[in-house]
Amino acid sequence: MGNTSSYLQSFFDYLQFEKRYSKHTIIAYKTDLLQFVDYLFVQYPDTKVEVVEPFMVRSWMAALKEKNEAGNKSIHRKASSLKSFYRFLLKESVIIRSPLATLVLPKLNKRLPSFLKEEEAFELISEKRIEGIIDEKDFWEQRTNHLIVKLFYESGIRLSELINLKENQIDESYCQIRVLGKGNKERIVPISKDLLTDMQLYLTEKSNRLEGVDNFFVMKNGKALYPKKVYNAVKKLLSEVTSMQKKSPHILRHSFATHLMNHGADLNAVKELLGHTSLAATQVYTHNTIEKLKDIHKKAHPKA
Repeated sequence: MGNTSSYLQSFFDYLQFEKRYSKHTIIAYKTDLLQFVDYLFVQYPDTKVEVVEPFMVRSWMAALKEKNEAGNKSIHRKASSLKSFYRFLLKESVIIRSPLATLVLPKLNKRLPSFLKEEEAFELISEKRIEGIIDEKDFWEQRTNHLIVKLFYESGIRLSELINLKENQIDESYCQIRVLGKGNKERIVPISKDLLTDMQLYLTEKSNRLEGVDNFFVMKNGKALYPKKVYNAVKKLLSEVTSMQKKSPHILRHSFATHLMNHGADLNAVKELLGHTSLAATQVYTHNTIEKLKDIHKKAHPKA
């Protein structure tokens, strides 16, 4: 490896071919690292990435904060991107010490994930919500959107996983779906017989309308769904059952995990269902469970 550009490209190749990160994740890394390199070029023009000092990193982070270009959460992410890059340079023996080895990041306020009440979730996925739709123009879109929110809530899969779901990933014999998650890691997610029946009916209807389409969910013109389309559909349907401020597909993933935990599901099992690589990422849902217990205690205990 040689100059800054080649170091960066080698790192991006490593993320793509060895770590098997998604295109969107690699773009996020590129954005953060190129922003840092641009800062170096202006503030420390004679400094190469392999000889960066800790004070230069702190200076960059302070500049981001001062210009209000990033909050603490964003700064954490950018620092994480930089740490990964320098870990790679360490691994390749380009450097002997990371300039971020002693870096102390500002503390983040942990926000508990928002989730639906169970009665709101049940109303959202109720079949009554799509009964009586006669207009052919609206039927396909509403049937698709209804099945989307039902699958989100009952499986906990991510937006990208739903959009990329293929017909051959539905295992009807075992009532489960094979999901391709982050880092192209496959996991098995069980689904209810009721949901499987809905998915089978959807496939039958789709095959009557379209041929040669691999994606499970499609628009009525046969084209694959895209993130903004799904986001808007979910937001609209959530608006009909809840007044909570944030309305997104991830709310349904949070609801899936929280409701499982509230009903006594094992933390490790929830971790596997969500496709988390770290148990720490799943533990946030225990806080919601604790908050529920506190609420029950407050309402039910005579001394509370």
